[in-house]
Amino acid sequence: MLPGKVNKALRKLRKLEGLMTYTPETAETLALRALGWLAANDDLLPVFLGATGVDESSLRAQAAQPEFLASVLDFLMMDDAWVMAFCDASALPYEHPMMARAALPGGMQMNWT
Repeated sequence: MLPGKVNKALRKLRKLEGLMTYTPETAETLALRALGWLAANDDLLPVFLGATGVDESSLRAQAAQPEFLASVLDFLMMDDAWVMAFCDASALPYEHPMMARAALPGGMQMNWT
């Protein structure tokens, strides 16, 4: 996304923070925030990179892809402590990563395991 689009998406995200739905655009913005949070976490970033198979040099290129952003939220939601830490740092309700994930590719698929 271009910087202007990011700012516009952030404004939309702030408006939606109290609502129960996310658009793909605002979900991508939240996922980018989560990616930034992960990148700043020296302990968790290597775990994320290992889980996704992405190296630091290709992280930026992958960050523009909605499917990759979905994987960021999938990873984050693997541990309640990670969700809480991200949401606390971002001043978001704890259910928002899950709500954003539903708006990204594959988010509406049922997981029966």
